[in-house]
Formats: sequence, structure tokens, C-alpha cells
Amino acid sequence: MARAGLTAERVTLAGAELADEVGLEHVTMSAVARRLGVKDASLYVHVRGLEDLRGRIALLAADEKTIRIAEATTGRAGKDALVAFANAWRAYAHAHPGRYTATQIPTQVDPELAARAPGPRRAIELTYSMLRAYALDEPDLTDAVRLVRSTLHGFVSLEAAGGFAHARPAEASWTRCLDALHTSLEHWPAPREGDPS
Repeated sequence: MARAGLTAERVTLAGAELADEVGLEHVTMSAVARRLGVKDASLYVHVRGLEDLRGRIALLAADEKTIRIAEATTGRAGKDALVAFANAWRAYAHAHPGRYTATQIPTQVDPELAARAPGPRRAIELTYSMLRAYALDEPDLTDAVRLVRSTLHGFVSLEAAGGFAHARPAEASWTRCLDALHTSLEHWPAPREGDPS
């Protein structure tokens, strides 16, 4: 019998909070059960196992991050939108490191659950929308999306791992990286002959 008040959403949130505190790799079903004050078996009424829980944390995080980015970029365009987008991304990664990690690793998510979760799909739409001001057509638009995601994820991941030990403040480098990213998008290279589309 399911414990009163225990739901898949409560289990997911407990796992997400734990991930932020101790790291996603240290989240176990037993640790989540202890946090909720229940037996391990009680969790399996609501989630299928650790992989399912991680997938649910990833979907929760994708929704949260997308909402922050959408709020930050509303009414902005060009470099202003790019900077707002990037700052919201980085702020979320700082505030929720475990949840952010969950969004970056492949997990087996219940297809029905994933279909109902707007975060991942909305994140793609927001990224493409933000880049439309740079007047890129396909396949350049997809390449630009990949450049933006790689740049932002690379920076915040290195930052989280303590990879910026130089005396220059990371904040100064972040600002210059966004300047460089904007310049790259404004002066996108012409396609090479024979490039696949």
C-alpha cells in the first residue's frame, strides 16, 4: 500500500533536492527513502527504479530551466537575448547542480511521461527562437544551436568542476565568451562546398 501523501512528484522532488546537495551520482533509492522517512519498497509504487527517478529529475529540471530562460528572454532579441539566455542557463546550473547534471545525461524516460513534459521540447523552441535574430537558415541554424549549447554547457561544467584556477575571474571570462559567441553568430561562416545539409 502506498504511503499517504507520497506521490511520484514528491519522490522526484526529494531526489532532485538530494541531487543538488550531494550530486546526482550519489542519489540512490535508499537515500531518497530515508529523506522521505519511508521504506525503500514504498518508492517503487511511484517510480520504477533509479533510472526512472533520474529521468523524472531530468524532466523536472528541464521544465524549471526552460521557465527561467523563457522569463529571462521575453521581449529581447539579438545579443541582449543571447546574454539573457546564457545567464539564465548558468544561474540554473549554479543553483541546481544535481538537477542540471540530470539534464545532460541520457536516461531511459517513460515515453508517455516524456511526451507530457514540455521542458525539453520548449527548450529547443526557445533556443531556435533566440537565434532567429541572427538570420541563419538550415543547416546553419542547427549548427548554431549546437555551438551555443556546447559553449554554455562546457563553461558551466568546467566552472562547477573547479576547472578555472587562473587568477582572472570566471565572470570576466564568461562575459568575453558571450561577446565572442555573439560575434561568431553575427559573422557565421559560409558553408563549405560539399557540406551535407
